Amino acid sequence: MRIKNSLVFLLIGILFFSCDKKRVFDEYHSVGSAWHKDSTVTFQLPELDSTKRYDLFVNLRSNDNYPFNNLFLIVALELPNGFTKVDTLEYQMANPDGTLLGEGFTDIKESKLFYKENVKFRGKYKVYIKQAVRETGKVPGVEELEGITDVGFRIENKE
Repeated sequence: MRIKNSLVFLLIGILFFSCDKKRVFDEYHSVGSAWHKDSTVTFQLPELDSTKRYDLFVNLRSNDNYPFNNLFLIVALELPNGFTKVDTLEYQMANPDGTLLGEGFTDIKESKLFYKENVKFRGKYKVYIKQAVRETGKVPGVEELEGITDVGFRIENKE
């Protein structure tokens, strides 16, 4: 009976992942139980087809320990020539009542956050992501950001 159940879950998993036709790159890194303000999550992107265009996303896994409604990120895209484009981004993470936004059936929610669209790649790129959350009225950033467990980066075909 256990083998039969395992086989069913395996088939469901294969079907689930094979339906994701837009995915070109999708990788996560754990930040532990709290994301330190000095911790940078780095992604080495594969060399992609320079004739195609892509949409880019920051993916996050968060839980009920996340104490804020919004999230501020600093995302840097390093080009093959060493030039780096830096963006400061703000995302809504919770409803006004405090319930987390995102997909998921448990207390862990997965959020797919838009970063850039219609991007062409020429060579190998790197992505660096840091959290930049501050409490209202305070200058220093939040030292240990609770509730974010994993940070991901996703690239999809534009089609």
